[in-house]
Amino acid sequence: MKALVVDDSMTIRRIVIKALGMVGINETTEAGDGVEALEAVNRGGDFGLILLDWNMPKMSGIDTLRALRQAGNTTPVIMVTTEAEKSRVIEAIKTGANDYLIKPFSPDQLAAKVKNAIGAGAPG
Repeated sequence: MKALVVDDSMTIRRIVIKALGMVGINETTEAGDGVEALEAVNRGGDFGLILLDWNMPKMSGIDTLRALRQAGNTTPVIMVTTEAEKSRVIEAIKTGANDYLIKPFSPDQLAAKVKNAIGAGAPG
């Protein structure tokens, strides 16, 4: 399975990619903002999972998620963000996020969210 990791922080992208490797997802593509993420998806990225930061330049994660869902993209999305307010979590879920992970997080927390988002039978 291929995952798209979207965050404006290269450090956070590295942490997420390392944690994904721990759950058997070793094929990843990185994007530094929502515009790059949509470009990667539109190039036929064939992603099985998208991990999406909320606060980014050019296009926020929530706007990226909205654009994906409006285009009919059903790829599981986990919002990975510092936005911990309940209203933000609810907004993300209503917009189409499959799960929500608040930074900072442990690799185990990320692994649990990934397994939940893609199903217990994955990765594959």
